[in-house]
Amino acid sequence: MGRSCRADISTKPLILLDNAIWHGFCSVNDELDGLGRSNGSGTKPGIRAMENAQLIGLSRQMALQRQMDVVANNMANLNTTGFKAEQLLFEEYQMPVAKDRDFAFADQRLSFTEDWTTIHDMSAGAVTDTGNPLDVALDGEGFITVQTPDGERYTKAGSLAIDATGTLVDLQGNPVMSELGPIHFTATETDISISADGTIASSEGIKGKLKVVEFADPQAATREGNNLWAGGDPQPATETRVVQGAVEKSNVSGIAEMTEMIRVQRAYESAASMQDKQDEMRRTAIQRLAQAA
Repeated sequence: MGRSCRADISTKPLILLDNAIWHGFCSVNDELDGLGRSNGSGTKPGIRAMENAQLIGLSRQMALQRQMDVVANNMANLNTTGFKAEQLLFEEYQMPVAKDRDFAFADQRLSFTEDWTTIHDMSAGAVTDTGNPLDVALDGEGFITVQTPDGERYTKAGSLAIDATGTLVDLQGNPVMSELGPIHFTATETDISISADGTIASSEGIKGKLKVVEFADPQAATREGNNLWAGGDPQPATETRVVQGAVEKSNVSGIAEMTEMIRVQRAYESAASMQDKQDEMRRTAIQRLAQAA
């Protein structure tokens, strides 16, 4: 038992640290090829992996940690106007050449947990009246177009305002785009109205029409900071109605997310308990072998 145990955790979550530094006959690195493969006698020093049960449990814990991050982000945006919740999808990752013992039969196929992708829940949030004539809610799958330093971006956050230059902007100060560019008002304009098709008018006449888009593939859109979206192949909206004097609330369900958070926490604790039992079995085996020697 003079072998040392080494774990490369440079690109792994902190939970790997808890599971990697435990016994003196294993080492793990970032290469999937070695996961679960036993280090038989006569092999070169290098990749020696933990037992399969440890690895499968560890993959589950890493996926649960990522899922907890998603749930926490949803909870943090419970009251964010126009926020769309996220959900994590998992898939089975099969390791075709994994084993942890040297019996004379073919390598076993083991199933690990992998967080495959994050999907966007584009369902509508509740529409709440605000009485502010510059607020707009989008009844449908449409998004408002705004101009940012990185180019055009899209948002469901319809809390708009007029800045010091008379430009219609979102809460981050990004100009709201019409089909012909930014929308400007003078200090004397009153009676601002926004029709269902996005046409904006005031006491001085029509100012423009909101550039409302719908994503051809909503799941291909990428979420950016400040509740903005990019990509997704935006197309001119055809099924979206603009509602003046209202905003769309977050579609996050606080009760559902809290329930999911509890479920994820318990699942993580269950996986951690399995890891502890594996450690105890290994520790007991080492002690009995030492006594027998």
